[in-house]
Amino acid sequence: MSAVAAQPASKPFGYRDRIGYALGDMGNDFSFILASAFLMIFYTNVLDVKAAEVGTLLLIVRLGDAFVDITIGRLVDRSKLRASGRFRPWIARFGIPVALASALMYFFGAAGLGQGAKVVYILVTYALWSILYSAINIPYGSMAAVITPDPVHRSSLSVFRTFGAFLAQLVIVFTVPLVIFTKDAHGKTQVVGHAFFWVGVVAAVVSVIAYFGCYRMSTERVQIPTVAGSKAPGIGKTLAHVFKNRSMQAIIAAALLLLIAMMMISNMTSYLWVIYFNNGQMQSTAATLALLPTLLLLPVATPLARRYGKREVSTIAVGGAGVVYILLYLVNLQHQPWGFIVATIVAGLGLGVFNMLIWAFITDVIDDHEVTSGERADGVVYSVYSWARKVGQALAFGLGGWALGWIGYQAGTTSQSSSTVKGIYMLMTLVPGVLFVLVAVVLLVWYPLSRKVVLDNAATLNQRHQQTAMLAQASAATPIATTTSH
Repeated sequence: MSAVAAQPASKPFGYRDRIGYALGDMGNDFSFILASAFLMIFYTNVLDVKAAEVGTLLLIVRLGDAFVDITIGRLVDRSKLRASGRFRPWIARFGIPVALASALMYFFGAAGLGQGAKVVYILVTYALWSILYSAINIPYGSMAAVITPDPVHRSSLSVFRTFGAFLAQLVIVFTVPLVIFTKDAHGKTQVVGHAFFWVGVVAAVVSVIAYFGCYRMSTERVQIPTVAGSKAPGIGKTLAHVFKNRSMQAIIAAALLLLIAMMMISNMTSYLWVIYFNNGQMQSTAATLALLPTLLLLPVATPLARRYGKREVSTIAVGGAGVVYILLYLVNLQHQPWGFIVATIVAGLGLGVFNMLIWAFITDVIDDHEVTSGERADGVVYSVYSWARKVGQALAFGLGGWALGWIGYQAGTTSQSSSTVKGIYMLMTLVPGVLFVLVAVVLLVWYPLSRKVVLDNAATLNQRHQQTAMLAQASAATPIATTTSH
C-alpha cells in the first residue's frame, strides 16, 4: 500500500507557507475571477454572440473537463517525487502557459469574424485555458494536504487561500469595471471592447508572478513513501472508492449547488449594474465593498473551525446567506443601490465563512478516503472535486446564458424590456438564495465529517503513517524523500 508520512522539513510550518499558498490562489484567480465576472459579457456584448449559445458552448467544454481533471489527478499522484515535492513542480511548469491562454480569450479582434468562426474561437480558446488551468489548479489544491498533516494548520491554509483569492478579486472588481465600462452622451452605459484584452494581458503578468511566489515559498512536508512489492490500485478501483465515499458524495453535491449559485451571481453582476441599476461603473464600488466581510472574517475563521468544527459553522453561515438573498428578491431596490450593497455585505459574512473553510473540507475528504479505502489519492480525490466545481461553473454559465434568453435578453445592446430587467434581478437574488439554503441542508443532513470525526481520522492516519514509514525504511525500496530549503 501507499500512504503518507510526515517528514522532517528544513523549515517548520509557518507564515511562509501560508503566504506562499495564498499566492497560488491569487495566481489562479487573476484568470478565474476575471473569466467568471466578465467573460460572459465579453462574449455577448463585444463578440455579439447570443447568450444561450455562449452558455451551451461553455457547458460542453466544462463537461468534457471530467476526463481532463481525472487524468491530470492520476498523473499528479503518479508523478516522480522530487526534492521540491510532487505537486510544486506542476505550478512552475504550467504557470506561464495558463496565463497566456487566459489573455487569449479576450482578443477583441475576434469581433470581426463570422458567427461560425466566433463559435470556433470561443470553443478553442476556452477549452485551452480550461485544460491548462486544470494542470495547475489540481496539483495546487492537492498540495494543501501535503504541506501539513495538522487539521488546524490546514484550516489556516484554506483561510489564506481565500485571502489570496480576495486580493485578486479586490484588484479585478475595483479596476476592471472602470476600464471596460463607460457612458455615452445620453448617459447610457456602454462596453469598451478592446479594453478586455489589455486587462487580460495585465492579469496574466500578475498571475505568473504570483505562481512563482507560491512555488518558492511553499514546502511539501508530507511525502509518499513506496513499500517494496506494493502496487497502486487501478484508476477504476480508486474512482469507485471515491464515489462510494459518503463525504465525497456530499461535498460534490454541496460544491455543485454552491458554484451554480456563486457563478450565477458573478455572471449576472455586470448585467445587474449595467441594466438594472444603469450604472456600470458603480459595480466597482459595490464589488469592492462586498469584499469587506472577507477582511472581517480572516482573524476568526480558523478559531471558529477549531472550536466548533468546519461543518457546524459553515451550515449556519451559508444558510443565513441564503435567507438574506431570498429576502432581497422580495424587496424592490432598483432605485436604492446602496440598500442592495448593504444587504449583500451582510450575506457575505455567511458566505465568507464557508468560502474560507471550503478548501479544508476537501483535505478532510482526502483523509476520509484513505481511512476507508487504505489508499492515498490526493490528486484523484481533488480532481473529482475540481471536476464537480467545474460542472457547477458550467451549469451556471449554461443556466445563466439560457436564463438570459428566457427572460428576453437582447445581445449587443444595453436597452432591455422591463420584464427582462426584473428577470435579471430575480436571477441575481432568488435563484442563488434558494441554492445557498440547499447547500446548508446538504452539509447538515448528508456530509458526515463533523469536528469529532475529522479529529478521529487525523489520529488514525497519524498512527498508520508511522507504521508505513517504518515498513518503507525497512524495505529500502524507495528512500523517504526529505524537503530541501527554498
